[in-house]
Amino acid sequence: MPVATMPPERHAPSAPPGRPAGFHRVVRRLLTLVAAAAVGAGMLAAPAHAAPSVDEIDAQIDKQWEKLEPTIEQYNKVRSLLKVNKKKSDDLRNKMVPLELASTLAMNKVGDIAARYYMRGPSQEMGALLVSTKPGTLAEQLVMLDRIADDQRRQIAGVLAARDKFNREKRKLDQLIETELKQEAQLATQKKQIDAEIKRLTAMLPVTSIRPAGCPAIDGVVSSAARTAIKTACAQVGDPYVWGATGPNSFDCSGLTQYAYKAAGISLTHFTGAQWNEGRRVSRSEARPGDLVFFGSDLHHVGLYLGNGVMVHAPRTGKPVQVSSISTQPLAGFVRVS
Repeated sequence: MPVATMPPERHAPSAPPGRPAGFHRVVRRLLTLVAAAAVGAGMLAAPAHAAPSVDEIDAQIDKQWEKLEPTIEQYNKVRSLLKVNKKKSDDLRNKMVPLELASTLAMNKVGDIAARYYMRGPSQEMGALLVSTKPGTLAEQLVMLDRIADDQRRQIAGVLAARDKFNREKRKLDQLIETELKQEAQLATQKKQIDAEIKRLTAMLPVTSIRPAGCPAIDGVVSSAARTAIKTACAQVGDPYVWGATGPNSFDCSGLTQYAYKAAGISLTHFTGAQWNEGRRVSRSEARPGDLVFFGSDLHHVGLYLGNGVMVHAPRTGKPVQVSSISTQPLAGFVRVS
């Protein structure tokens, strides 16, 4: 009979030296767990888009700023008009003080005469006139009294007419100021929105500090006022933009030009639309350093022209006072104020 034999014994392959048996199984399990965790955490998702470059962020801010700056200049306009009309109203109120006094005295005099006649009847003077026996005296004195009465009536009527005229003018001014106060309140409400948007745009900018170059050498400036204005504006290069600011340490666009020419003894209104009308318009071919250069169909921006196609200006929040090309915005024209 054949003898049954036992199957040959099978041995597990020997592990490499230094690694215990089952090492590979443990590694495979760990890799599986890590992969599952990565998928759950989104680590294997598509890569995120690259962060926008500084130039791209700048372009976004410029686009948003075009919407903000007209609102800022409208605020400047209303504030300037309000200041002017408040002064007019105060001047008119001061002029009315003696007029009101004269009117009150005249009316009191009329009241006294009426009360006297009502309480006591004709005066002694009138009684003396009635019993006078001298021929012609009564008629002459009655005519005189009538003339005096007419003159008093004319004086009173003149006072009242002047008072009413001033009252009408004052009412117009008060209505105008009331309208402007409402406009200013509306713009003040918008100020929070403007500030919030500026804060948002500023937060987009990388934290960098780049001091712009100073103004270039300038030749051909004719007036001493223009030289002073250019020197003053260029000294502000690097100062921050703050809307509504007129210096000495921060500016908006019309605030910078106002500040520059104030140093030269020339007064400009803190509003681009007003500055457009506070000098003589010149063509681009006639423009020279020191002229004001305006941008946009609504004149929402202004700078101080330096010649050779460049200007010094306060661009917007996030960009300090600097020298820039005038070709970056739609050109509206030039104005010479000196």
